[in-house]
Amino acid sequence: MTDENYILTIAGFDPTNGAGLTSDHKTFQAHGLYGLSVCTAVTVQNTSEFNACHWIETEVILDQIKILFKEFKIDVVKIGIVQNWEVLSLIIIELKKINSKIKIILDPILKASSGYDFHPKEDLKALDQILEQIFLITPNYEEIKNLYPDKSIEETIQHISAKTNLYLKGGHRTDKIGLDQLFYKTIVQLNIKPESKDISPKHGSGCVLSSSLASHIKLGIPVEEASLMGKRYTEKFLSSNDSLLGSHHLTTIKI
Repeated sequence: MTDENYILTIAGFDPTNGAGLTSDHKTFQAHGLYGLSVCTAVTVQNTSEFNACHWIETEVILDQIKILFKEFKIDVVKIGIVQNWEVLSLIIIELKKINSKIKIILDPILKASSGYDFHPKEDLKALDQILEQIFLITPNYEEIKNLYPDKSIEETIQHISAKTNLYLKGGHRTDKIGLDQLFYKTIVQLNIKPESKDISPKHGSGCVLSSSLASHIKLGIPVEEASLMGKRYTEKFLSSNDSLLGSHHLTTIKI
């Protein structure tokens, strides 16, 4: 294993392995990468029911980060659920202190598919400073509505994409289902239409897309191409079987 193979996920543990840390690891491995992990939460859930989220203490999260960076060279990290934006800010500060050039892909998980809320709305006001520190954010249509509740979706897209790359996942769209879009500096850089019709819903599909996108960025692929490849990988995942838990397959990408 060479230094170039490592990628980090900072996320929660899902006992089904369909989302969170273990889902990220399966996606990383399918792209030929070795996933390292920092746990932010332990969830009590299955594919249809979410009962509780037990948050890991911030100090423990930061200690996990520090010890990994002592041994491994990490230049791309994917972040999933965190307790609030204050904790996320501390995580980003630590990452940037260790590696000022690190690329952070944030998947802002605000609510479980079963309806469990991870963030109260009053926590969202600190997001501006976070956006200025990350490389890419990957909300879906339901999540982007809640990032800035006082703004319309169009205003929110303009606001976020003026600060960082925005990959807007289209699985929850009502107008053009499955149309994903990549924005930068308020301009649409890419419209990614779905190709596969033989798909079924999957638990953790948003995690898979964000992890695949992060993997392609880690492999040195430009963000536009990485976005398209991440979309196509996720479609294969969604069409892998008829259950709520999808299967991962090794890609042809070589390091």
